[in-house]
Amino acid sequence: MKRVFYPLAMATLLGFFGILYYYQQEPARELDEQAASWFGGIGWLRDMSVVGEQWMIFAVSFLLLVFLWAFRQNYRGMLFVFLTVGAGNALNHLLQQWFARPMPGFPEEVASYGFPSNHAMVGLLYLFTLAYFLGERVGTKSLRLAIWLAAILLTLLTALSQVASGVQYLSDVLAGLFLGYTLFVLVAIWYEMRERQFRKRQYMRTVEREDVN
Repeated sequence: MKRVFYPLAMATLLGFFGILYYYQQEPARELDEQAASWFGGIGWLRDMSVVGEQWMIFAVSFLLLVFLWAFRQNYRGMLFVFLTVGAGNALNHLLQQWFARPMPGFPEEVASYGFPSNHAMVGLLYLFTLAYFLGERVGTKSLRLAIWLAAILLTLLTALSQVASGVQYLSDVLAGLFLGYTLFVLVAIWYEMRERQFRKRQYMRTVEREDVN
């Protein structure tokens, strides 16, 4: 991962806390209402919510785990998936219960909570994780770029589908995207550090064997 994405992760973390501070204030509420009128009722966009459904996230993540185990023997990569998708999903549900912001149109006593958006946050985490490992397997920069652009586009459409469906506010969605990206970059930094350490140890063992021979 290019280092330019590191400060962006810090910016998105600050953006999450900014939304957390402002989302109950009048300007943020007005923006949420405007976004609902802009995107509300767009049928094809509403249908994109299937990409962020729990069964879809589980199925794709499971297939990625099988691929990393059976074809790559990449156990750190498997842990990468657990940390982004698994831990990210758990963190999202914990935050939703903590902030307890009801979804639009539901009375508070029976509401499901939507801050930050699960579709936005976990959708980004599993799509970016998939793009990360698929991108490792392609040989050309243009194809790698196409994979990432597809992941970004799907992430944005999946997130906005919640606004189009009227089940979440734009501020819920933005908070989920920001926090999801920050978590993804943190896990990617850990993974790449571990990969460098592993390659360094392999190199040192090779040098030691050559010296012995």
